[in-house]
Amino acid sequence: MTKPAAARRPLPSSPFKPPVPTPPKVFEPGDRVSHDGHGLGRVISVEEESIVVDFGSMPRRIASPYTKMTKL
Repeated sequence: MTKPAAARRPLPSSPFKPPVPTPPKVFEPGDRVSHDGHGLGRVISVEEESIVVDFGSMPRRIASPYTKMTKL
């Protein structure tokens, strides 16, 4: 089976609330972050679709959406 191309709109008569969209994560240079795979780091630069984070051993480019990263 394949997934539908677009999300289904909730019916007005539905007893369930529609899902609330989460706002995108915003990072700025100098922010301390924690990544599930790389550990603790500091944001070096912010670009359109990615950010560069220094994790100590080497800088890494992390692409948006930042699902595995949280701001400390």
